[in-house]
Amino acid sequence: MKHLMQHSSALRATALAAMALVLSACGSMAPDYQRPAAPVPAQLPSAGLPASNSVAADVPWQNFFADARLQKLIRIALDNNRDLRVALLNVEQARATVDVRKADRWPTLNAGLSLSRGTTTTGATASSFSAGLLVTSYEIDLFDRLRSQTDAAFAQYLATTEAGKAAQISLIGSVANAYFAVQADNDLLQLVQQTLRTREESLKLTQLRFDKGANSQLDLSQAQSLLEAARVALAQTQRQRMQDENALNLLLGQTAPAELLQGAATAAPMAEVPIGLSSELLLRRPDVAQAEQQLLAANANIGAARAAFFPKILLTASAGSVSSEFENLFKDGTFAWNLAPQLLMPLFDMGRNQANLASAKAAREVAVAQYEKSIQSAFREVADALAGRATLGEQLKAQQAQTQAESERARLTDLRFKNGASSYLEVLDAQRSLFAVQQAELQLRAQVLQNQATLYRVMGGGWVAENSR
Repeated sequence: MKHLMQHSSALRATALAAMALVLSACGSMAPDYQRPAAPVPAQLPSAGLPASNSVAADVPWQNFFADARLQKLIRIALDNNRDLRVALLNVEQARATVDVRKADRWPTLNAGLSLSRGTTTTGATASSFSAGLLVTSYEIDLFDRLRSQTDAAFAQYLATTEAGKAAQISLIGSVANAYFAVQADNDLLQLVQQTLRTREESLKLTQLRFDKGANSQLDLSQAQSLLEAARVALAQTQRQRMQDENALNLLLGQTAPAELLQGAATAAPMAEVPIGLSSELLLRRPDVAQAEQQLLAANANIGAARAAFFPKILLTASAGSVSSEFENLFKDGTFAWNLAPQLLMPLFDMGRNQANLASAKAAREVAVAQYEKSIQSAFREVADALAGRATLGEQLKAQQAQTQAESERARLTDLRFKNGASSYLEVLDAQRSLFAVQQAELQLRAQVLQNQATLYRVMGGGWVAENSR
Protein backbone atom coordinates (compact mmCIF):
# COMPACT_ATOMS: atom_id res chain seq x y z
CA MET A 1 0.00 0.00 0.00
CA LYS A 2 2.86 2.39 0.87
CA HIS A 3 4.53 1.47 -2.41
CA LEU A 4 1.34 2.29 -4.31
CA MET A 5 1.07 5.68 -2.57
CA GLN A 6 4.69 6.49 -3.47
CA HIS A 7 4.09 5.42 -7.04
CA SER A 8 0.93 7.57 -7.19
CA SER A 9 2.83 10.60 -5.85
CA ALA A 10 5.50 10.11 -8.47
CA LEU A 11 2.88 9.93 -11.19
CA ARG A 12 1.27 13.17 -9.95
CA ALA A 13 4.66 14.91 -9.86
CA THR A 14 5.43 13.70 -13.37
CA ALA A 15 2.02 14.85 -14.61
CA LEU A 16 2.45 18.27 -13.04
CA ALA A 17 5.92 18.60 -14.55
CA ALA A 18 4.59 17.62 -17.95
CA MET A 19 1.73 20.09 -17.64
CA ALA A 20 4.18 22.85 -16.67
CA LEU A 21 6.35 21.97 -19.68
CA VAL A 22 3.34 22.11 -22.00
CA LEU A 23 2.22 25.45 -20.55
CA SER A 24 5.69 26.93 -20.91
CA ALA A 25 5.92 25.70 -24.52
CA CYS A 26 2.62 27.30 -25.45
CA GLY A 27 2.92 30.96 -26.38
CA SER A 28 0.90 33.48 -28.23
CA MET A 29 -0.37 32.27 -31.58
CA ALA A 30 -0.49 35.76 -33.02
CA PRO A 31 1.71 36.27 -36.09
CA ASP A 32 5.06 37.96 -35.52
CA TYR A 33 4.44 41.65 -36.03
CA GLN A 34 6.37 43.39 -38.76
CA ARG A 35 5.74 47.10 -39.28
CA PRO A 36 4.67 47.63 -42.91
CA ALA A 37 7.02 49.72 -44.99
CA ALA A 38 5.83 53.29 -45.42
CA PRO A 39 4.39 53.61 -48.96
CA VAL A 40 5.78 57.14 -49.39
CA PRO A 41 9.14 58.62 -50.44
CA ALA A 42 11.87 58.54 -47.81
CA GLN A 43 12.14 62.33 -47.85
CA LEU A 44 9.46 64.98 -47.58
CA PRO A 45 9.39 67.53 -50.41
CA SER A 46 11.61 70.34 -49.14
CA ALA A 47 10.47 72.90 -51.73
CA GLY A 48 13.81 74.63 -51.19
CA LEU A 49 13.24 75.10 -47.46
CA PRO A 50 16.14 74.59 -45.00
CA ALA A 51 15.92 71.51 -42.81
CA SER A 52 15.94 71.65 -39.01
CA ASN A 53 17.34 69.26 -36.42
CA SER A 54 14.30 69.79 -34.16
CA VAL A 55 10.72 68.84 -34.93
CA ALA A 56 7.37 70.56 -34.45
CA ALA A 57 6.14 67.80 -32.13
CA ASP A 58 8.72 68.96 -29.55
CA VAL A 59 7.46 72.57 -29.58
CA PRO A 60 4.60 73.16 -27.09
CA TRP A 61 1.71 75.11 -28.53
CA GLN A 62 2.12 77.74 -25.82
CA ASN A 63 5.56 78.51 -27.26
CA PHE A 64 4.41 78.40 -30.86
CA PHE A 65 1.36 80.68 -30.62
CA ALA A 66 2.63 83.88 -29.03
CA ASP A 67 -0.68 85.77 -29.30
CA ALA A 68 -2.06 85.97 -25.75
CA ARG A 69 -5.66 86.16 -26.95
CA LEU A 70 -5.25 83.06 -29.09
CA GLN A 71 -3.68 81.20 -26.17
CA LYS A 72 -6.73 82.00 -24.04
CA LEU A 73 -9.06 80.77 -26.77
CA ILE A 74 -7.12 77.52 -27.09
CA ARG A 75 -7.33 76.92 -23.34
CA ILE A 76 -11.08 77.51 -23.44
CA ALA A 77 -11.39 74.96 -26.25
CA LEU A 78 -9.27 72.38 -24.41
CA ASP A 79 -11.57 72.68 -21.41
CA ASN A 80 -14.92 72.78 -23.19
CA ASN A 81 -14.76 71.24 -26.68
CA ARG A 82 -17.18 68.32 -26.80
CA ASP A 83 -15.34 66.32 -29.47
CA LEU A 84 -12.17 66.39 -27.38
CA ARG A 85 -14.18 65.46 -24.31
CA VAL A 86 -15.62 62.44 -26.13
CA ALA A 87 -12.14 61.42 -27.30
CA LEU A 88 -10.78 61.54 -23.75
CA LEU A 89 -13.77 59.63 -22.40
CA ASN A 90 -13.16 56.99 -25.06
CA VAL A 91 -9.69 56.57 -23.57
CA GLU A 92 -11.22 55.91 -20.16
CA GLN A 93 -13.64 53.41 -21.66
CA ALA A 94 -10.84 51.60 -23.49
CA ARG A 95 -8.78 51.47 -20.30
CA ALA A 96 -11.73 49.84 -18.50
CA THR A 97 -12.04 47.30 -21.30
CA VAL A 98 -8.39 46.33 -20.79
CA ASP A 99 -9.11 45.76 -17.09
CA VAL A 100 -12.05 43.52 -18.02
CA ARG A 101 -9.84 41.45 -20.34
CA LYS A 102 -7.18 41.15 -17.67
CA ALA A 103 -9.80 39.94 -15.17
CA ASP A 104 -10.89 37.22 -17.63
CA ARG A 105 -7.50 35.54 -17.12
CA TRP A 106 -8.08 35.05 -13.41
CA PRO A 107 -10.62 32.89 -11.56
CA THR A 108 -13.74 34.55 -10.24
CA LEU A 109 -14.55 33.69 -6.62
CA ASN A 110 -18.20 33.79 -5.62
CA ALA A 111 -20.12 33.13 -2.43
CA GLY A 112 -23.10 30.89 -3.07
CA LEU A 113 -26.13 29.43 -1.36
CA SER A 114 -28.09 26.74 -3.22
CA LEU A 115 -30.93 24.26 -2.81
CA SER A 116 -31.29 21.05 -4.75
CA ARG A 117 -34.45 18.88 -4.61
CA GLY A 118 -35.12 15.64 -6.42
CA THR A 119 -36.55 12.15 -6.10
CA THR A 120 -34.63 9.04 -5.19
CA THR A 121 -35.04 5.58 -6.72
CA THR A 122 -37.63 4.82 -4.08
CA GLY A 123 -39.70 7.81 -5.07
CA ALA A 124 -38.91 9.83 -1.95
CA THR A 125 -38.10 13.51 -2.24
CA ALA A 126 -34.63 14.48 -1.06
CA SER A 127 -33.24 17.96 -0.43
CA SER A 128 -29.66 19.20 -0.33
CA PHE A 129 -28.54 22.60 0.93
CA SER A 130 -25.07 23.95 0.23
CA ALA A 131 -23.25 27.16 1.07
CA GLY A 132 -19.67 28.17 0.41
CA LEU A 133 -17.20 29.57 -2.11
CA LEU A 134 -17.50 28.82 -5.82
CA VAL A 135 -15.18 29.09 -8.79
CA THR A 136 -17.07 28.45 -12.00
CA SER A 137 -15.68 27.79 -15.47
CA TYR A 138 -12.19 29.18 -14.91
CA GLU A 139 -10.24 28.74 -18.12
CA ILE A 140 -6.59 27.81 -17.97
CA ASP A 141 -5.16 29.90 -20.79
CA LEU A 142 -3.19 27.03 -22.26
CA PHE A 143 -2.80 28.50 -25.75
CA ASP A 144 -2.92 32.21 -24.81
CA ARG A 145 -6.39 32.83 -26.19
CA LEU A 146 -7.28 35.12 -23.30
CA ARG A 147 -3.87 36.74 -23.35
CA SER A 148 -4.27 37.54 -27.04
CA GLN A 149 -7.63 39.13 -26.31
CA THR A 150 -5.99 41.18 -23.56
CA ASP A 151 -3.21 42.24 -25.94
CA ALA A 152 -5.81 43.29 -28.51
CA ALA A 153 -7.71 45.32 -25.92
CA PHE A 154 -4.51 46.99 -24.74
CA ALA A 155 -3.55 47.90 -28.29
CA GLN A 156 -7.01 49.38 -28.80
CA TYR A 157 -6.53 51.35 -25.61
CA LEU A 158 -3.25 52.74 -26.91
CA ALA A 159 -4.94 53.52 -30.24
CA THR A 160 -7.67 55.40 -28.41
CA THR A 161 -5.03 57.30 -26.44
CA GLU A 162 -3.37 58.34 -29.69
CA ALA A 163 -6.79 59.33 -31.03
CA GLY A 164 -7.15 61.63 -28.03
CA LYS A 165 -3.80 63.23 -28.81
CA ALA A 166 -4.79 63.63 -32.47
CA ALA A 167 -8.07 65.22 -31.43
CA GLN A 168 -6.24 67.77 -29.29
CA ILE A 169 -3.75 68.60 -32.04
CA SER A 170 -6.56 69.01 -34.56
CA LEU A 171 -8.55 71.16 -32.14
CA ILE A 172 -5.66 73.52 -31.45
CA GLY A 173 -4.95 73.93 -35.16
CA SER A 174 -8.63 74.47 -35.93
CA VAL A 175 -8.99 77.11 -33.22
CA ALA A 176 -5.95 78.96 -34.55
CA ASN A 177 -7.26 78.90 -38.13
CA ALA A 178 -10.72 80.01 -37.03
CA TYR A 179 -9.19 82.84 -35.00
CA PHE A 180 -7.18 84.03 -37.99
CA ALA A 181 -10.29 83.85 -40.15
CA VAL A 182 -12.23 86.05 -37.71
CA GLN A 183 -9.35 88.54 -37.55
CA ALA A 184 -9.24 88.68 -41.35
CA ASP A 185 -12.99 89.31 -41.34
CA ASN A 186 -12.42 92.19 -38.93
CA ASP A 187 -9.86 93.74 -41.25
CA LEU A 188 -12.08 93.18 -44.28
CA LEU A 189 -15.01 94.70 -42.46
CA GLN A 190 -13.01 97.83 -41.67
CA LEU A 191 -11.87 98.07 -45.29
CA VAL A 192 -15.41 97.64 -46.66
CA GLN A 193 -16.86 100.18 -44.23
CA GLN A 194 -14.17 102.69 -45.14
CA THR A 195 -14.75 102.04 -48.84
CA LEU A 196 -18.49 102.43 -48.37
CA ARG A 197 -18.04 105.82 -46.71
CA THR A 198 -15.69 106.94 -49.49
CA ARG A 199 -18.13 105.88 -52.19
CA GLU A 200 -21.03 107.57 -50.46
CA GLU A 201 -19.06 110.82 -50.52
CA SER A 202 -18.09 110.17 -54.12
CA LEU A 203 -21.73 109.65 -55.11
CA LYS A 204 -22.73 112.91 -53.43
CA LEU A 205 -20.00 114.75 -55.33
CA THR A 206 -20.98 113.09 -58.58
CA GLN A 207 -24.63 113.99 -58.00
CA LEU A 208 -23.67 117.65 -57.47
CA ARG A 209 -21.54 117.68 -60.61
CA PHE A 210 -24.36 115.97 -62.52
CA ASP A 211 -26.84 118.58 -61.32
CA LYS A 212 -24.48 121.28 -62.60
CA GLY A 213 -23.96 119.47 -65.89
CA ALA A 214 -20.30 118.61 -65.21
CA ASN A 215 -20.90 114.82 -65.14
CA SER A 216 -22.97 112.63 -67.39
CA GLN A 217 -25.72 110.19 -66.48
CA LEU A 218 -23.23 107.43 -67.16
CA ASP A 219 -20.85 108.82 -64.53
CA LEU A 220 -23.69 109.01 -62.03
CA SER A 221 -24.77 105.42 -62.78
CA GLN A 222 -21.20 104.17 -62.40
CA ALA A 223 -20.84 105.89 -59.03
CA GLN A 224 -24.19 104.46 -57.88
CA SER A 225 -23.09 101.00 -59.03
CA LEU A 226 -19.82 101.20 -57.08
CA LEU A 227 -21.72 102.25 -53.95
CA GLU A 228 -24.13 99.32 -54.24
CA ALA A 229 -21.22 96.97 -54.83
CA ALA A 230 -19.69 98.20 -51.57
CA ARG A 231 -23.00 97.56 -49.78
CA VAL A 232 -23.08 94.05 -51.23
CA ALA A 233 -19.52 93.48 -50.01
CA LEU A 234 -20.46 94.81 -46.57
CA ALA A 235 -23.36 92.36 -46.23
CA GLN A 236 -21.19 89.48 -47.45
CA THR A 237 -18.37 90.35 -45.05
CA GLN A 238 -20.74 90.72 -42.10
CA ARG A 239 -22.29 87.34 -42.88
CA GLN A 240 -18.88 85.70 -43.23
CA ARG A 241 -17.75 87.28 -39.96
CA MET A 242 -20.76 85.87 -38.11
CA GLN A 243 -20.32 82.42 -39.67
CA ASP A 244 -16.61 82.30 -38.82
CA GLU A 245 -17.36 83.35 -35.25
CA ASN A 246 -20.03 80.64 -35.04
CA ALA A 247 -17.47 78.08 -36.20
CA LEU A 248 -15.03 79.29 -33.55
CA ASN A 249 -17.72 79.13 -30.86
CA LEU A 250 -18.41 75.50 -31.78
CA LEU A 251 -14.73 74.69 -31.38
CA LEU A 252 -14.58 76.50 -28.06
CA GLY A 253 -17.71 74.82 -26.74
CA GLN A 254 -19.00 78.19 -25.63
CA THR A 255 -19.37 81.76 -26.86
CA ALA A 256 -16.02 83.40 -27.44
CA PRO A 257 -15.35 86.42 -25.20
CA ALA A 258 -15.75 89.51 -27.39
CA GLU A 259 -12.53 91.10 -26.15
CA LEU A 260 -10.52 88.16 -27.50
CA LEU A 261 -11.74 88.67 -31.05
CA GLN A 262 -10.69 92.28 -31.50
CA GLY A 263 -7.47 93.66 -32.95
CA ALA A 264 -5.04 92.47 -35.57
CA ALA A 265 -3.97 88.85 -35.74
CA THR A 266 -0.44 89.82 -36.74
CA ALA A 267 0.24 91.67 -33.47
CA ALA A 268 2.04 88.61 -32.04
CA PRO A 269 3.62 86.49 -34.79
CA MET A 270 3.97 82.74 -34.49
CA ALA A 271 7.27 80.98 -34.00
CA GLU A 272 9.00 79.34 -36.92
CA VAL A 273 7.94 75.75 -37.58
CA PRO A 274 10.93 73.35 -37.31
CA ILE A 275 11.02 71.35 -40.52
CA GLY A 276 12.47 67.85 -40.54
CA LEU A 277 12.57 66.35 -44.01
CA SER A 278 12.63 62.62 -43.20
CA SER A 279 9.37 60.77 -43.76
CA GLU A 280 10.02 58.85 -40.53
CA LEU A 281 8.80 61.95 -38.71
CA LEU A 282 5.31 61.03 -39.87
CA LEU A 283 5.40 57.99 -37.59
CA ARG A 284 5.32 60.35 -34.61
CA ARG A 285 1.96 61.76 -35.63
CA PRO A 286 -0.75 60.46 -33.27
CA ASP A 287 -3.10 59.52 -36.11
CA VAL A 288 -0.39 57.31 -37.66
CA ALA A 289 0.44 55.80 -34.27
CA GLN A 290 -3.28 55.17 -33.75
CA ALA A 291 -3.49 53.26 -37.03
CA GLU A 292 -0.47 51.15 -36.07
CA GLN A 293 -1.96 50.26 -32.68
CA GLN A 294 -5.15 49.19 -34.43
CA LEU A 295 -3.00 46.99 -36.65
CA LEU A 296 -1.39 45.46 -33.56
CA ALA A 297 -4.85 44.79 -32.12
CA ALA A 298 -5.91 43.04 -35.32
CA ASN A 299 -2.71 40.99 -35.19
CA ALA A 300 -3.48 39.88 -31.62
CA ASN A 301 -7.03 38.93 -32.60
CA ILE A 302 -5.57 36.41 -35.06
CA GLY A 303 -3.80 34.75 -32.14
CA ALA A 304 -7.07 34.48 -30.23
CA ALA A 305 -8.83 33.04 -33.30
CA ARG A 306 -6.09 30.45 -33.81
CA ALA A 307 -6.16 29.38 -30.16
CA ALA A 308 -9.87 28.56 -30.49
CA PHE A 309 -8.90 25.50 -32.59
CA PHE A 310 -7.07 23.90 -29.66
CA PRO A 311 -8.28 22.25 -26.44
CA LYS A 312 -9.67 24.36 -23.64
CA ILE A 313 -9.36 23.43 -19.96
CA LEU A 314 -12.09 24.68 -17.63
CA LEU A 315 -12.08 24.34 -13.88
CA THR A 316 -15.11 24.45 -11.61
CA ALA A 317 -14.53 24.17 -7.87
CA SER A 318 -16.42 24.68 -4.64
CA ALA A 319 -15.79 24.44 -0.92
CA GLY A 320 -18.25 24.88 1.89
CA SER A 321 -21.01 23.19 3.85
CA VAL A 322 -23.51 20.64 2.56
CA SER A 323 -26.53 19.29 4.48
CA SER A 324 -29.90 17.76 3.77
CA GLU A 325 -31.44 20.12 6.32
CA PHE A 326 -30.99 23.87 6.27
CA GLU A 327 -30.76 24.23 10.05
CA ASN A 328 -27.78 21.83 10.09
CA LEU A 329 -25.99 23.54 7.20
CA PHE A 330 -23.32 25.30 9.24
CA LYS A 331 -22.78 22.63 11.93
CA ASP A 332 -19.60 20.61 12.34
CA GLY A 333 -19.08 17.74 9.97
CA THR A 334 -20.86 19.35 6.99
CA PHE A 335 -17.74 20.65 5.19
CA ALA A 336 -17.32 19.40 1.63
CA TRP A 337 -15.33 20.37 -1.46
CA ASN A 338 -15.61 19.64 -5.12
CA LEU A 339 -13.17 20.01 -8.05
CA ALA A 340 -14.39 19.41 -11.59
CA PRO A 341 -11.78 19.98 -14.34
CA GLN A 342 -13.09 19.79 -17.87
CA LEU A 343 -11.18 19.39 -21.13
CA LEU A 344 -13.01 20.60 -24.23
CA MET A 345 -11.76 19.82 -27.71
CA PRO A 346 -13.59 21.42 -30.65
CA LEU A 347 -14.68 18.74 -33.11
CA PHE A 348 -17.51 20.23 -35.12
CA ASP A 349 -18.74 23.81 -35.05
CA MET A 350 -20.10 24.21 -38.56
CA GLY A 351 -16.96 26.14 -39.57
CA ARG A 352 -17.36 28.83 -36.91
CA ASN A 353 -13.72 28.83 -35.78
CA GLN A 354 -12.45 28.80 -39.35
CA ALA A 355 -14.72 31.69 -40.23
CA ASN A 356 -13.58 33.65 -37.17
CA LEU A 357 -9.95 33.11 -38.19
CA ALA A 358 -10.65 34.20 -41.76
CA SER A 359 -12.43 37.27 -40.44
CA ALA A 360 -9.49 38.11 -38.14
CA LYS A 361 -7.03 37.79 -41.02
CA ALA A 362 -9.15 39.99 -43.25
CA ALA A 363 -9.42 42.55 -40.44
CA ARG A 364 -5.63 42.63 -40.22
CA GLU A 365 -5.33 43.28 -43.96
CA VAL A 366 -7.84 46.10 -43.57
CA ALA A 367 -5.76 47.50 -40.70
CA VAL A 368 -2.61 47.31 -42.85
CA ALA A 369 -4.31 49.26 -45.63
CA GLN A 370 -5.61 51.83 -43.14
CA TYR A 371 -2.15 52.21 -41.63
CA GLU A 372 -0.59 52.74 -45.04
CA LYS A 373 -3.35 55.20 -45.98
CA SER A 374 -2.77 57.17 -42.77
CA ILE A 375 0.90 57.59 -43.71
CA GLN A 376 0.02 58.60 -47.26
CA SER A 377 -2.54 61.12 -46.00
CA ALA A 378 -0.03 62.53 -43.52
CA PHE A 379 2.59 62.82 -46.28
CA ARG A 380 0.14 64.66 -48.53
CA GLU A 381 -0.89 67.07 -45.73
CA VAL A 382 2.73 67.91 -44.91
CA ALA A 383 3.63 68.25 -48.59
CA ASP A 384 0.73 70.64 -49.17
CA ALA A 385 1.64 72.73 -46.13
CA LEU A 386 5.30 72.86 -47.19
CA ALA A 387 4.23 73.95 -50.67
CA GLY A 388 2.23 76.74 -49.08
CA ARG A 389 5.20 77.69 -46.88
CA ALA A 390 7.42 77.91 -49.93
CA THR A 391 5.07 79.96 -52.15
CA LEU A 392 2.64 81.95 -50.04
CA GLY A 393 5.33 84.32 -48.83
CA GLU A 394 6.32 85.26 -52.36
CA GLN A 395 2.67 85.53 -53.35
CA LEU A 396 2.02 87.92 -50.47
CA LYS A 397 4.98 90.09 -51.48
CA ALA A 398 3.68 90.27 -55.03
CA GLN A 399 0.16 91.00 -53.78
CA GLN A 400 1.44 93.82 -51.57
CA ALA A 401 3.35 95.27 -54.53
CA GLN A 402 0.20 95.11 -56.65
CA THR A 403 -1.81 96.83 -53.91
CA GLN A 404 0.79 99.58 -53.72
CA ALA A 405 0.74 99.97 -57.50
CA GLU A 406 -3.05 100.12 -57.60
CA SER A 407 -3.07 102.65 -54.77
CA GLU A 408 -0.66 104.85 -56.70
CA ARG A 409 -2.71 104.39 -59.86
CA ALA A 410 -5.87 105.50 -58.03
CA ARG A 411 -4.09 108.53 -56.63
CA LEU A 412 -2.69 109.58 -60.00
CA THR A 413 -5.96 108.94 -61.82
CA ASP A 414 -7.83 111.09 -59.32
CA LEU A 415 -5.20 113.83 -59.73
CA ARG A 416 -5.44 113.65 -63.51
CA PHE A 417 -9.24 113.80 -63.30
CA LYS A 418 -9.09 116.92 -61.14
CA ASN A 419 -6.79 118.49 -63.74
CA GLY A 420 -9.06 117.42 -66.58
CA ALA A 421 -6.64 114.87 -68.03
CA SER A 422 -8.70 111.76 -67.21
CA SER A 423 -12.34 110.83 -67.33
CA TYR A 424 -14.40 110.02 -64.28
CA LEU A 425 -14.82 106.46 -65.56
CA GLU A 426 -11.06 105.97 -65.23
CA VAL A 427 -11.28 107.16 -61.62
CA LEU A 428 -14.07 104.72 -60.84
CA ASP A 429 -12.21 101.86 -62.53
CA ALA A 430 -9.09 102.60 -60.51
CA GLN A 431 -11.12 102.64 -57.28
CA ARG A 432 -12.77 99.34 -58.17
CA SER A 433 -9.41 97.69 -58.89
CA LEU A 434 -7.84 99.05 -55.71
CA PHE A 435 -10.68 97.70 -53.57
CA ALA A 436 -10.36 94.26 -55.14
CA VAL A 437 -6.60 93.96 -54.57
CA GLN A 438 -6.93 95.29 -51.00
CA GLN A 439 -9.45 92.52 -50.25
CA ALA A 440 -7.18 89.94 -51.86
CA GLU A 441 -4.22 91.08 -49.78
CA LEU A 442 -6.12 90.79 -46.50
CA GLN A 443 -7.38 87.34 -47.40
CA LEU A 444 -3.88 86.26 -48.42
CA ARG A 445 -2.46 87.49 -45.12
CA ALA A 446 -4.91 85.19 -43.34
CA GLN A 447 -3.90 82.29 -45.61
CA VAL A 448 -0.24 82.78 -44.70
CA LEU A 449 -1.05 82.64 -40.98
CA GLN A 450 -3.37 79.67 -41.41
CA ASN A 451 -0.80 77.78 -43.47
CA GLN A 452 1.82 78.31 -40.77
CA ALA A 453 -0.57 76.98 -38.13
CA THR A 454 -1.51 74.07 -40.41
CA LEU A 455 2.15 73.20 -41.01
CA TYR A 456 2.70 73.11 -37.26
CA ARG A 457 -0.31 70.81 -36.87
CA VAL A 458 0.49 68.36 -39.67
CA MET A 459 4.10 68.09 -38.49
CA GLY A 460 2.72 66.74 -35.21
CA GLY A 461 2.82 69.88 -33.09
CA GLY A 462 0.11 70.81 -30.64
CA TRP A 463 -0.16 68.01 -28.12
CA VAL A 464 0.58 68.63 -24.47
CA ALA A 465 -0.07 66.42 -21.46
CA GLU A 466 -3.00 67.27 -19.17
CA ASN A 467 -0.78 68.25 -16.26
CA SER A 468 1.13 70.78 -18.38
CA ARG A 469 -1.81 72.73 -19.75
